[in-house]
Amino acid sequence: MHRFFVKKQSILKDRIIISGEDVQHISKVLRLKCGDRIVLCDGEGTDYIAAIESMAKDSIGTMILEKEASKGEPDIDVVLYQGIPKSAKMDIIIQKCTEMGIKRIVPVITSRTVVRLESEKDEMKKAERWAKIAEEAAKQSGRGIIPDIGMPVALHQALTDAAGLDLVIIPYELEAGIPVKEALSKNKAGSIGFFIGPEGGFEPSEVEKAKEMGAVPVTLGRRILRTETAGIAVLTSIMYEYDQMK
Repeated sequence: MHRFFVKKQSILKDRIIISGEDVQHISKVLRLKCGDRIVLCDGEGTDYIAAIESMAKDSIGTMILEKEASKGEPDIDVVLYQGIPKSAKMDIIIQKCTEMGIKRIVPVITSRTVVRLESEKDEMKKAERWAKIAEEAAKQSGRGIIPDIGMPVALHQALTDAAGLDLVIIPYELEAGIPVKEALSKNKAGSIGFFIGPEGGFEPSEVEKAKEMGAVPVTLGRRILRTETAGIAVLTSIMYEYDQMK
C-alpha cells in the first residue's frame, strides 16, 4: 500500500483528512479511488491503515480501519553531525541515512567547510530542501518518523548538543587505536551520536576539542572514505552492532 505522512491535527476520532501536495499525488498521479486502502503515518511512530472515503480538489477524506505501531523504527536513537559538503552530497547523505534509520541529522560548519551560507534566507532554503528529501526517503523506506534535519550550526554548538547522548564517536583518519566496532561493542547505549567531517576532514584541534567534550575518536580502517560514504558506513555499523538489521 502507498504510504503518506499526515499532521497530528488531521487525525480525528475515526477519520483522517489528507491535504497539501499529497492530494494531487494520490488523485492525479497514483489515480487512487474511493475504497482504496493506504497507510497514513502521524510522524511519531504510529501507522493507520485507512480507506479513501471522499476526494475533493484540495482534500481527501479517509476512514481508519486499523492502528498499529510503525515497524520501520530502530530501537536506538542515532544522530549524525555532518560537516556540510559541497554540491548535492548532503542530499545523498540525508536520503541514505534516512533509509538506514537515522533519528536526527545536524549540519555542521567546521574549519574546512567550503560551502558558505551567506544569509539566514540561504540557510532556510537549504533546510527546507533537506527536510523534503528526508520526508520522501522516510515514505519510501517505511519509516515511522521523518528524521529532524536541523539548521546549520558551528562545531562547538554541535558538540554541546551531542553531550546529552550516551555515546559519541568521531571517525578520524589519524586514529589507529580504536576500531569503530570496538567502540560500539564496549558501550551499549540507547543513543549514539557521530561526527563526520566535510571533504577536507577535521582539523586536529577540532578532534582534540571533541575528545575534551567526551567524543571517542575511532578508525574506519585503512581506506580513506569520502564524506558521503563515511556517514553511511558508520550508521550501517551501528545498526548491525546493535542488532537493528534483523
